[in-house]
Amino acid sequence: MKADLDHLMAARDLQAIFIPCTEHTNPVLHYLTGVHASRGIAIKQRGRPVLLVINPMEMDDALKAGIETYSIYDLGWNDLRKEAAGVNERAEAGLWRNCIQRFAIQSGIIGVYGAGDLNTYLEFPRLMAALLPDYSFVGEVGTTLFDEAYITKDPSELAQIKKVAAATNAVWAETWDFIAGHRAEQETVVGADGTPLTIGTVKRFVRRALLDRDLEDTGMIFAQGRDGGIPHSRGDDTAPLKVGQAIVFDLFPRQPGGYYHDSTRTWCIGYAPPEVQAAYDDVLGAFTVAVSAYAEPGQPVHTMQDAVLDFLESRGHATIRSKPGTQEGLVHDLGHGFGLNIHERPLISHLQKRDQFQVGNVLTIEPGVYYPERGFGIRLEDAFYIDDSGALVALTDFHKQLVIPLRG
Repeated sequence: MKADLDHLMAARDLQAIFIPCTEHTNPVLHYLTGVHASRGIAIKQRGRPVLLVINPMEMDDALKAGIETYSIYDLGWNDLRKEAAGVNERAEAGLWRNCIQRFAIQSGIIGVYGAGDLNTYLEFPRLMAALLPDYSFVGEVGTTLFDEAYITKDPSELAQIKKVAAATNAVWAETWDFIAGHRAEQETVVGADGTPLTIGTVKRFVRRALLDRDLEDTGMIFAQGRDGGIPHSRGDDTAPLKVGQAIVFDLFPRQPGGYYHDSTRTWCIGYAPPEVQAAYDDVLGAFTVAVSAYAEPGQPVHTMQDAVLDFLESRGHATIRSKPGTQEGLVHDLGHGFGLNIHERPLISHLQKRDQFQVGNVLTIEPGVYYPERGFGIRLEDAFYIDDSGALVALTDFHKQLVIPLRG
């Protein structure tokens, strides 16, 4: 969590962290400051609080948050732009140099993190080497400093995630009721005027419901029939809903630029065919096995997936362990952490054995089986956190009924 940053920096021998402020969604900048800024830089020196050097048009939020903040013009931005002859990237390199000098950052290694245009930041080490030969500006591959920090959430982060979860749970209930308010006509779900209810119409309903709760859709999955058998198919917006077809509905909204929630349900409208019901029962059983497999902090995370693989294989489903690369059965890992990114550590996988459950983890559990050639997929997903007592606590409280009865 955030309190670990200085320790994580010391382990990497970093004198400072630089996060460019860009127009891109920037989880690292949000993590350190909670502020949006489109020009400038956030600087975290080891052993010191973060500070911002940003566009003066964007300073108010930072000052209200109590962050030490400077205008880019305080650091010579006007002259830097003139010297750079309109090439903003060169002016930005000069801004970094001026910040190092103004804030007396010791020579050594500076880690660069965040989001921006690859073409710009691939060039930056060369620009900075010419300006500041005693400093090394480095990136990081594999498990980065922020990957490690994200593994556990502090109370303020958890409070925001709980808020997103509560709003998402309300949208689940509203969407169920919206679909249930329709009727069936010759196997097609229709409104009172006989107009077919399409996947696109449902998605627009969900987006409005999220917007009413200050959340944004980030690409929900609402996939029916064969599309639901392809885990990341978003679904065909033009397709009318059909009774008796399995729908995989994966909803992962977030606060604008902020924290996520992640949950999935599988629904059948009107009734469930026997093979869909049987597969659903297996996935629900796998979900129960996963939750029951959790014991306490310090437990290797992979043991949860091991238990689910054992269960689904015993039920006759192929898995990524029994048949690597399979496109039928369980084709993905069991779950993952999330927060400011939809995928963070820990990763619940039988192949990744480094992570252990910890107090402060926020994660998903999402078993599924997929049979595109049989015309369906099934996935169930809840979000959880591990509280101070070591208990696994659900963030998703919407029910797991399979069949939506129509009452229109």
